[in-house]
Amino acid sequence: MPGQKASEATRREQILSAAYDVASRSGIDGLTVRAVATRAKVSHGLVLFHFKKRDQLISALLDRVLSTTLLLQVSEEVARIPHALDRLRALLRQEMDRLSSEPRRIRLFFEYWALGTRRAAIRVKISEELERYRAAFRATTEDVLRSEPTRFSRVTPDGLAAVAVSFINGCAVQAMIDPDHFDIKEYLTAVRGVI
Repeated sequence: MPGQKASEATRREQILSAAYDVASRSGIDGLTVRAVATRAKVSHGLVLFHFKKRDQLISALLDRVLSTTLLLQVSEEVARIPHALDRLRALLRQEMDRLSSEPRRIRLFFEYWALGTRRAAIRVKISEELERYRAAFRATTEDVLRSEPTRFSRVTPDGLAAVAVSFINGCAVQAMIDPDHFDIKEYLTAVRGVI
C-alpha cells in the first residue's frame, strides 16, 4: 500500500527548504533544479511543477531569505526594558546575536544583493525589505530621542534607525567572514571603546 501523498503546500515547503540547503552550501550558481530535487528527495519534474523554471525557484528562495533575515521581532524581554536607550541596546544585541549566529544565511543574503546589481526585480525587493527592517526600529528610536534629547541632538529617528541597522549588518558581515573566530562580546566592547 503506497504512503500518503503530501499536500502541495508541504511539498513546496520541502522543496524550498532543500533549495535553501543547496544555495547556502553552493551559492545561487549551484542552485539547480536537479540539485534541489536530489536534496528534497523528489523528482526533477515535481520541482518544476511547483517552480516552472529555475528563476522562479531563485525568486521564491529570495523571499524566504528576506523574511527570515530582515524580520525584526522584539522579544518580550526587550520590550519590558523601561529605559529607551537600554531597550535599543538590548534590541541591537538581540539582532546581532541572531544574525551573527547564521553566517550562511547572511552570505546568501549578500549573494542575492550582488545578483541585484544585475537584476532590477531582486534589487527592488531587497531595497523594500531593508526599508521595512529599518522602519521597524523607528518606534524604539523615537522613544530614545524623546528620552535623550541632549545626547542625540539633531539626530532623527530615521538616522538613528539607520545607525542601528548598520551596526547589526556590520556584525553579521564579520560573523560571515570569520564565523569560527567572531566574538560578539569583543565586537560590542570595541564599538563602545570607539564611540
